[in-house]
Amino acid sequence: MFYDVMIYIHIFFMTLVLLILLFKYMLVILMFLEVMIINISMIMFVVFSMLKIEFYLIYYLVFSVCESVLGITLLVLVIRYSGNELYYSFNMSKF
Repeated sequence: MFYDVMIYIHIFFMTLVLLILLFKYMLVILMFLEVMIINISMIMFVVFSMLKIEFYLIYYLVFSVCESVLGITLLVLVIRYSGNELYYSFNMSKF
């Protein structure tokens, strides 16, 4: 059990470093955020299963799905209005 949590934490921090280094495209940022959410949910599942309170994981998964939908909606709107998804070329004062 302990090794599983350590592996998930390691993958989480690797994804966090990649998120910081590769922020050129918005779709890549959203994919890294989804990997981080999956890792956090696996860590929560392992910890909550030891405590026998797995039903709290459902709340987290519902909010993570809502976050994913909002991210994809934002991506579609940005591509629709600006024509590209390059993150560093955004001027947020236009919106």
